[in-house]
Formats: sequence, structure tokens, C-alpha cells
Amino acid sequence: MKWQDHRLLELFGIEHPILQAPMAGASSTQMAVAVSEAGGLGAVAAAMLTPDTLRAELQLARQATARPINVNFFVHKPPVANADRDAHWRKRLAPYYRELGLAPDAGVGGPVRAPFDAALCEVVLEYKPKVASFHFGLPDEGLVRRLRAGGVLVIGSATSAEEARWLEQHGCDAVIAQGAEAGGHRGMFLNDDIARQAGTMALVPQVVDAVKVPVIAAGGIGDGRGIAAALALGAAGVQIGTAFLLTPEAKTVPLHRAALKQADDNSTTLTNIFTGRPARAIVNRYVREVGPMNSDAPAFPLAAGAAYPLRAASEPKGSSDFMPLWSGQAPTLAREMPTAALVAAFVEETAAALERLA
Repeated sequence: MKWQDHRLLELFGIEHPILQAPMAGASSTQMAVAVSEAGGLGAVAAAMLTPDTLRAELQLARQATARPINVNFFVHKPPVANADRDAHWRKRLAPYYRELGLAPDAGVGGPVRAPFDAALCEVVLEYKPKVASFHFGLPDEGLVRRLRAGGVLVIGSATSAEEARWLEQHGCDAVIAQGAEAGGHRGMFLNDDIARQAGTMALVPQVVDAVKVPVIAAGGIGDGRGIAAALALGAAGVQIGTAFLLTPEAKTVPLHRAALKQADDNSTTLTNIFTGRPARAIVNRYVREVGPMNSDAPAFPLAAGAAYPLRAASEPKGSSDFMPLWSGQAPTLAREMPTAALVAAFVEETAAALERLA
């Protein structure tokens, strides 16, 4: 297919302006490699990796492909622990702990979500992936300068035109416009009011008008129709996440896969009870009874400490009641097919959609 807008193709050195969303815990390096080999831009989700585990994943990617790869990080500010708030939250969850036979002070578990720092930057500069992307803003200016000086492109997520302008002013080579439909964590960092955040169709053209760098549309896009619509709105490309969650390369666990297959357009909501930050997930018992938004939840990522033991105790029993079932608003567009075939389908469908619009 001949794409009319070549900005991302030339910037990233890819064939198709299709980015795989970096879904920490669900995407895999194998998925990233498959997307890149198919001509898109695959992403290694590093938000829950240490420098050592990141090095291992980037080594795996380097051995599997010479194509461009994106590595994604969180850049939140580590919160100050609040013992009183944590105790209050655990008291709120105490009935579930009793139900599952857990001690009230069951140990904190689950993956660590650490922000991008100098140690992670050293690993990135060692392997020099084509792109480093960031969620919740950007790292310190010094780290951004080091990445750019090392030849690594920098992109970030924006949930408003104001955030997009901020990202451009602070050195981003492209901006991801994340609409409210997107699954997983909201990338917001200048405004925390989720009720005021725009959907993809409203957000993308306003971000396109606000910045000069290429804009990547994200949120609710899962097939060629969505890709064509995003391009018509002025986006230079798209980022797709939920549509990949049923591929064999995804690390999506069986209970999550089952929930995705049963979900529809009315199944998700934004909730902060799993991690402390708003993120879109399929509604389950935990979300219904404790959330979806709860002002008592500890700050990100501390809320995960009390939630994880509930998942760890219930999941082996076949229950998804306490799992974070991350999903965007278009779960029915997820497909059980190899990642490379899915990228090829996106390209074919987009060509057909654009032809209908011509």
C-alpha cells in the first residue's frame, strides 16, 4: 500500500504508520518483533522492568530483528508513602481479604512500576532502539538530551492539546494523542480530571492543529476503518493496543482472554483502584464494588500493593474478580490471529477503507 503521509515512515524507518501499544504485562518482545518485522513499529513495554530485565529483553529483540523498535517507560514521580492512607485502604479491602483467607497485612506483591531513570537510560543508550516513548510526561530534561544525543527518537503520550504542546516544547519528535477510549493507563500529566478528557475523534484534530510534529492517534482503533478515520483527522499514524491482546504473541492470561471475548462496547470504565491512576479496564466485581474511581486509593503505584494479593489468591481458583482486565472501548475488534497477520490485515483494511472514501 502507498501511504500518502510519509512523515512517520521516514522518521521511524518503517513501512506502515502502525504502532503497537506498549502494554506492560500483556504485550511481549515477541509481539514487538512481529509488528516490526511486518513493517510497523513494535514496542517493548519496560514500565515494569529493571535495568537487568530490560537489557535481556532488548538483547532478545536485537537477536530477532534489525527493524526499528520502540521501548516504552513510565515517568511518574514516586509517591511518598502514607501509612494512615494505606491502613484506611486496607480496612476498606478487609472483607475481601477475609473472604479469600488472607491475613489483613498480607504482603505486598506484584510487579514494581519504577519511573525512567539514569540506570534505565544507560541500557537504552547501550542498545539504541529507534524510539523511546514515555507515559505521564517526560523524564528529566538531562535524560531527554542524552537520548536524543545518542540518536534515540523521543515520543510521548498526550491526552489534551495542552499536553501535546508541552511535549513538543520539551523535545518530542512525535506525539501520541490518546483519546479517552484507550485501554490501560491514561497518559495525563497536566490535568487529572478524567471527566474533561476528550475522545479520539475530538482530540486528534485539535492536537494536529496544536503542534508541528507528527501526531499518532490512539484510543478505540482496532481495524482499517479506525486507521482510515484517524488519517482523515490529520494523524500521521496510529497506535493500537487492545486489538493485539488475543494474538498468540500476547501474554494475556486465559481469564483476561475470556473476559475480552465476552466484552462489548459497554464493558469498560476508567478506574484507579488497581494502581492508583485512572486506567481503562473491563468492569469486574472489584471495580463494581470498590470503584470505579475511589478517592481513598493510595497514590500510583501504591494501590497495587493491596490489590495484588487479592488477584494472587483468586486467579488460581478461576476467578477474574480482582484482576485488572485492561481493555479499550473496542474489545470486539481484538482478533485471535498471529500478530504479523493482524498487521497485514490492518494495512489491507485501511487501503479498502480509503478507497471507499476516495
